[in-house]
Amino acid sequence: MSRYESSLVFDSLDIDLFAKVLSHTAFSPFFVFFIPVFYVFQGAKLTDPVIIGFGVYYVVISIFWFVQWYSRLYRNQGSLLFGPSPMDWGEQIVVITGGASGIGELLANTLAVRNVTVVVLDVNPIVTENYNITYYKCDVSKWEEVEAAAKTIREEIGDPTILINNAGVVQGKLLLDLTPEDVNQTFGVNTLAHFWTTKAFLPSMIENKQGHIVTISSVMGIVGAAQMTDYCASKAALVSFNESLRYELDHRYNCPKIRTTLVCPGVIQTPMFQTVKLPSSFLWKFLFPPLQPVTVVKRIIAALDEQHSQSIYLPFYTNFSPYVALLPSFLRDFAQRVTTANYAMTDFVKVSGRRSEEGPAPPLQNNSNKSD
Repeated sequence: MSRYESSLVFDSLDIDLFAKVLSHTAFSPFFVFFIPVFYVFQGAKLTDPVIIGFGVYYVVISIFWFVQWYSRLYRNQGSLLFGPSPMDWGEQIVVITGGASGIGELLANTLAVRNVTVVVLDVNPIVTENYNITYYKCDVSKWEEVEAAAKTIREEIGDPTILINNAGVVQGKLLLDLTPEDVNQTFGVNTLAHFWTTKAFLPSMIENKQGHIVTISSVMGIVGAAQMTDYCASKAALVSFNESLRYELDHRYNCPKIRTTLVCPGVIQTPMFQTVKLPSSFLWKFLFPPLQPVTVVKRIIAALDEQHSQSIYLPFYTNFSPYVALLPSFLRDFAQRVTTANYAMTDFVKVSGRRSEEGPAPPLQNNSNKSD
């Protein structure tokens, strides 16, 4: 271990921290407003270049944040003066697919602490001490099992008000190495499951004219990478799924109060991706930091609290992913090379979501790039 890796300060230092600080200082209209005021108090005239310069800058960033704010307000039919009433968590019934491990497990247990009724759908049981988490064994890639589970949930618990489609699987194989069973599992769990659960639970939301559907996609659904053809394609489908669902709810079902949130994270330090090979250099970790599960969970809960339809990109660099396709080919290839996206899966070993015919996961070798 190098002397740099032993410092907790350096471990938490990344571009996301800088972006957060800058958004509250150099790019904050409230903060920037006081800079020309300070110069005026020091004797500067209103016609001085420094005052005019900061004044123009203040107007520019104010317009930028106003457009951001009004765009979300418009999308969610919000009021210019009044925000939505606080979320009554005690009245919510939350269904989480793939809630037995990773993001889903942490999300289920975190919501349960808020006295939320949580329902977990998974092929494996969730290990928890929270009494208000109910587990139903269900292969969400199969419509028959989802339909049966939905019927039981409605009879025993009630109509879900929030659906979090979190279940996912990754094969980590080159295209020619993928078997039909691999491809069917990938699209069944990552894509078709969203159709089945939404078909099962959306009718009651439409009847009540409110609800929230969270679609967990991936940055790999926006940009492709080698050895992830099936995964990238399955996650790309969810981006279009979320957008189309939003327009159906707004214009065909006339239920704009049913919110939709799309989550596009980068690499998350969960068991599913624990054998991904990531660079260990400080610069790479600074620019492309892997996500801690708690970061994603906090952001999802915040989105539910806000009661707004939105798209979430984590960490900071993923905000630029929708624009990568617009780059010239040589810059696009440079971005792929810098992020090492085409080689991250080289030594990948599938750990979670293994089918019976695949047997147990082989013993994992010590990997210096593996997250703690």
